[in-house]
Amino acid sequence: MLKDSGREKLSDKKIDFPVSGERFINKLFERLVALKVEFKNVDFRYCIFDAAYLRNCRFEECDFTGVRFINSNLAGCSFNGCKFDYASFDKTYVDNDILDVGCPGPENLKLKFARSLRMNYQQIGDAKSANKAIRIELKATEVHLHKAWKSNESYYRKKYKGLDRVKAYGEWLEFKLLDLIWGNGESSWKLCRAVLVVLLFITGVHVIGFGDPSLVKSYVNALLISPQVFLGILKPTAYPTSYITIIFLIRLIMFGFFMSIIIKRFNRR
Repeated sequence: MLKDSGREKLSDKKIDFPVSGERFINKLFERLVALKVEFKNVDFRYCIFDAAYLRNCRFEECDFTGVRFINSNLAGCSFNGCKFDYASFDKTYVDNDILDVGCPGPENLKLKFARSLRMNYQQIGDAKSANKAIRIELKATEVHLHKAWKSNESYYRKKYKGLDRVKAYGEWLEFKLLDLIWGNGESSWKLCRAVLVVLLFITGVHVIGFGDPSLVKSYVNALLISPQVFLGILKPTAYPTSYITIIFLIRLIMFGFFMSIIIKRFNRR
């Protein structure tokens, strides 16, 4: 049976004086306005801020657990000692400093918090802040997946048991592998490094299988032709078809990774 949530709707309100120790739990603030106001130890749990205008406000030790910010403007606001567990942001202008001081402690909550802000910054076209958010999201994801299969913390051992723990280990391995190859889509430098490793591999195979390992010249020549072999420009007749096929597949994968990085960068602008 459905019950009323008891959420109170407050529309077109303005706050122009300091607020301390107040409790605004489960409220819906529509078009709330506050400019250069200090909020101290205020409980905003489970509130919704819709089209709020809170510029240059200062929030000290406030609780924003489960809060949703929608189409709001929090530019210039500072948050010190605030709690943002399960908070979400949608088309909201907020300084990226919040990522330095507002991230929840547990990694699973931190990655959700950073992901929400990353998507929010992408919506408003703030590429710099989106990049900052995704770096925190990826780091938190790595730690979370690692703890999921290895940590002895009660939360992880209760949630990840048996096959779920094995699955988490597989996800962590996949994450680490992709991070090594291309930084999980965020590092063109790591992708270039991976291509260099492939070129060195091609060089080694050519010297050992089709050259003279005792001659330095053989290594130099193999290194010089490795880019051509990798790009498919040169196909030595001595190479087996299976080897050429493997190089072709690697080239396609690397090219796909490269295009993905480029598309992601442009999509955030």
